[in-house]
Amino acid sequence: MVGRRTFLFMEDGSVTAANASLSPRTSERPPYLGFGLGLRPQHYQDILDGSPNVDWFEVISENYMVPGGQPLKMLDRIRARYPIVMHGVSLSIASTAPLNMEYLRDLKALAQRAEPVFISDHLCWTGVHGINLHDLLPVPYTQEALDHVVSRVHRVQDYLGQAIALENVSSYVQFSHSEMSEWEFIAELTKRTGCWLVFDVNNVFVSAFNHEFDAHAFIAGVPKERIVQFHLAGHEHNMSHIVDTHDAIVCDEVWDLYRTAVRHFGPVSAIIERDDHIPPLAELVAELDVARKVATEELGQSHVAA
Repeated sequence: MVGRRTFLFMEDGSVTAANASLSPRTSERPPYLGFGLGLRPQHYQDILDGSPNVDWFEVISENYMVPGGQPLKMLDRIRARYPIVMHGVSLSIASTAPLNMEYLRDLKALAQRAEPVFISDHLCWTGVHGINLHDLLPVPYTQEALDHVVSRVHRVQDYLGQAIALENVSSYVQFSHSEMSEWEFIAELTKRTGCWLVFDVNNVFVSAFNHEFDAHAFIAGVPKERIVQFHLAGHEHNMSHIVDTHDAIVCDEVWDLYRTAVRHFGPVSAIIERDDHIPPLAELVAELDVARKVATEELGQSHVAA
């Protein structure tokens, strides 16, 4: 069978044609890391001065995509002691704008320096016409959008030389012309691209409340073999809707959903995310211990030790 005409993005940003079928990228599943935290500058010194009960750290990629400076120095020192994962917010994988090759070059350079366990971003778009809206905007769950995102994921993975992981986002509006559920879209995306999935438990909870779907249907609908990370975070509940704020402790309902996810997916690396009202490191470590305790109760100690 003759493969479809595809395009490869080269190191220098040029594009070359190749006759190859768009088959899913095959790569080894990232290892189980245990329980981690989002790395924040407020905690650099406490991490370096002590030995907090944290197995690994997740860094916001864009914070370190700079030429030199204190952030990179701190990243170098912390990655020498802990595994890290790079987590971006600007890939805009679902945008209709051309892929930002300058961004991808900087992302690849950071990955070559930091050697993350894997690279992740969000299943969303973040801007249009060259304007970054600094938000994670939802995707219409249509066949046309799916084909478009599949093509872009292939190109990004080819350029980076590895499978990426994509996270489900929280949302506050839906597209009336969607043809499938979010979890059906995600399941087909990973099947066709070989990408991994970051399962944000809080985002599922937020979107399920806002759009009145069953969060357990989401858990059952995504392929468990592709889940490589759990995210846990706090939100702002406004009674009529929930806003994903990452500025508070994880609430009891999200812990309950996390327990269900652990029972369903098995041992998956997990982190606590906090982006505002950031408390002392010891408070986040104590909250992380809750995640560790829940996983141990559901799976047993031998299955959750990193």
